[in-house]
Amino acid sequence: MCRVLAYIGPEIPVDSLLLLPPNSLINQSIDPQLHPQLQLAGWGFGVWSNHLLKPDEPFLYHRPMAAFYDNNAQGVIPSLQGSTLLAHVRAADYNSLTVLADENCHPFSYHETPWIIAHNGALPNWQLLQRELLQHCEDRYLKQMRGTTDTEFLYVLLLSLLKGDSDDEVQQGFEKMLQVILQAMKKLDLVELTKLKIALVAPNRIIGVNYGAGHDGETAPKGDWKELRKSDTESDDYALSMLLEPMYLLIGKNFQDHAHSYKVDSCPVEEATSALFASEPLTDDRDEWEEINFGEILSLACKDGHITKKVSKLSM
Repeated sequence: MCRVLAYIGPEIPVDSLLLLPPNSLINQSIDPQLHPQLQLAGWGFGVWSNHLLKPDEPFLYHRPMAAFYDNNAQGVIPSLQGSTLLAHVRAADYNSLTVLADENCHPFSYHETPWIIAHNGALPNWQLLQRELLQHCEDRYLKQMRGTTDTEFLYVLLLSLLKGDSDDEVQQGFEKMLQVILQAMKKLDLVELTKLKIALVAPNRIIGVNYGAGHDGETAPKGDWKELRKSDTESDDYALSMLLEPMYLLIGKNFQDHAHSYKVDSCPVEEATSALFASEPLTDDRDEWEEINFGEILSLACKDGHITKKVSKLSM
């Protein structure tokens, strides 16, 4: 299982998000607390800061190695701070077909769009599905594709389907993307469980999406993910539990006052100044985290120092 972390709020040191907490993204890659698979296929992050020479562009960092082996991280990250961040550690099958390269590390970032993307999931048979899906892709994004991952192709497809950058237009783009994927799967007789847990991030904005389709292409699969998780790790039930598992949101204020921790001071959303969106709860108190359930899309923004939040059901 890949891991995703996104942040918006006051400018804070990036090491307080990626290095210092006991359950930091880097520590999760060697000592995972929720899922047992080690993250050995690379990692990366993108951050925006008013202190960068190009504040309107993300500072991007990728390394095609396990994060805990990255000796550059301790030198680069403590020099950075940011108000918007998207980070990811990559899980991949342990076989010779896995390509370890900078180009395959999330987050992905293209010209002509404010959005960068990271993904915790999989689009099976995506190379074959391109026969049907390329007709929906714009050349300006296809020309920027450099890697060999399903996530980067999903990025191309989504950007091509977006009619604008408003919350409603982004939601419609995600809904259209799943629609054309399922149409392609059915036409090519390649229907499989498809897990799309995506963080789409732009300056002071996070869009978190938790959706996909079950083994037979159903967009409202049935089951309790915790009960399904009790099955053997190789079973269809376990795969379905991974699909139905929530994503997680933590909002509050005074994040910067809790050193070496993902803690915030709880408060009503109208008083919140920062937000974390993650693939799993990052503090010991799981009750602090709001669940973003399967079939939901989360829209977060930070404007004038305050967080706005909207959770909607996707039309699938």
